[in-house]
Amino acid sequence: MANPKSHKYLLLRYIFDAPIVFGSYLLALYFSGILAITENNFNNYLFSFVIIAVWYTAASFSRLYADRRSNKFSEEIIFIIYSLILFSILLSSIAFFLRFFIKFTGEFFFFLILTLFILQTIEKYIIRKLLHAAIFQGALYDNILIIGATSTALDFIDTIHRYYYYGYKCIGFLDDEKKELNETEYLGKIENLPNILQQGTVDEVMIALNNFNSEQIQNCIEICDYYRIKARIVPNVQQFAGASGQVNNIGLLPVINIRSLPLDKEENKILKRIFDIVFASLFFILLGWWLLPLISLAIKISSKGPVIFKQERWGLNNKKIICYKFRTMVADEHDLDSNGNYQQATRNDPRVTKLGSLMRSTNMDELPQFWNVLIGNMSVVGPRPHPTPLNIESMHTIENYMLRHIVTPGITGWAQVNGARGETKETGSMQKRINFDLYYIHRWTFWLDSQIILQTIINIFRRDQNAY
Repeated sequence: MANPKSHKYLLLRYIFDAPIVFGSYLLALYFSGILAITENNFNNYLFSFVIIAVWYTAASFSRLYADRRSNKFSEEIIFIIYSLILFSILLSSIAFFLRFFIKFTGEFFFFLILTLFILQTIEKYIIRKLLHAAIFQGALYDNILIIGATSTALDFIDTIHRYYYYGYKCIGFLDDEKKELNETEYLGKIENLPNILQQGTVDEVMIALNNFNSEQIQNCIEICDYYRIKARIVPNVQQFAGASGQVNNIGLLPVINIRSLPLDKEENKILKRIFDIVFASLFFILLGWWLLPLISLAIKISSKGPVIFKQERWGLNNKKIICYKFRTMVADEHDLDSNGNYQQATRNDPRVTKLGSLMRSTNMDELPQFWNVLIGNMSVVGPRPHPTPLNIESMHTIENYMLRHIVTPGITGWAQVNGARGETKETGSMQKRINFDLYYIHRWTFWLDSQIILQTIINIFRRDQNAY
């Protein structure tokens, strides 16, 4: 069973929405002037119950109340927006049928959606912080038992240690051989699973066995089902990084298509391209026309050399493209050292100017790449394109490296917002970045792109510590 203490925080997400929706409704009535029409007041207040019911209906369809404590807050904001879209469609349909009893203007709907978005975002953020505070104090940990002392299990333990606010505490692991696993307690062989579950101290079981142990995995799942303990399988990320897991049926037989990519579909390509053009155009219309000249002037004043830095990189299908950036290093520096090896930027790199350091930490140096987006050799979101020498160095040493070029590269990406950026001196650092890129490629959705853009904007204000 799940930790019962965490239920009250999940319940808060349901309960607090009712007054939030009602308050947003009253504010929308007030700002649109409808509340002042006294003959409609009774109907207006009565209609609030309909609006609350419509909100909960839309939120249930969008899975707004799912537990996302281990996900970034930007994802929760995206689900709030998704809920608001469904809410708007449902509410406008109901308002049409009730138009003879109550009338609302477009101004009212605008204020309702805007107010609801602001209050929902604030509410969800406060509840998230309360949950994290309770977890930090040790009140809401879920006790996790790991089965299998594999590299995947080690990655999982490292993750929940690093991100304590996920709310997981590993009480030990089972394996048929006694091993060391990041100072985690060894609790015996896998056959000891029923005895441990009987003690009632385990909230969830994470099965990290190798894929070929299918019979043993199934047995563990059946034992967990018997004791009504939630069980999840932690797959080997690198094993599945080069494949997507789309499941179709032929009759009653499930068939896994391992090479079906979302962006293989023409409608998705068109949607993504239209979004790129609209987003890049809005950037130049709203920000670019004044922000880019200001940055250019600052670069020109602060250091000698050209304002724009042009670099050859690899784009879609390994095609070479010219990537545009604001210059952040002194003009006389080169990409290659005396031995012909590519020199990545390092922390406190003497080649980086003071202004360049600020631009790198806020991603401002990437802004000229919106021109790349408009001409079509880059996208707003996608795997970051690497310089040609770095591609040549990595393609023979990093598993599935070249697969990242089967989609158009982007200004920002899933790897970057998850902290996998900056110097990749070690093979493991680059492999981690590639795994994030492949995850994005195989699980692309419009909403994932939206989440990445939102998280990138948040990171601009927080300043990325890995950007140097």
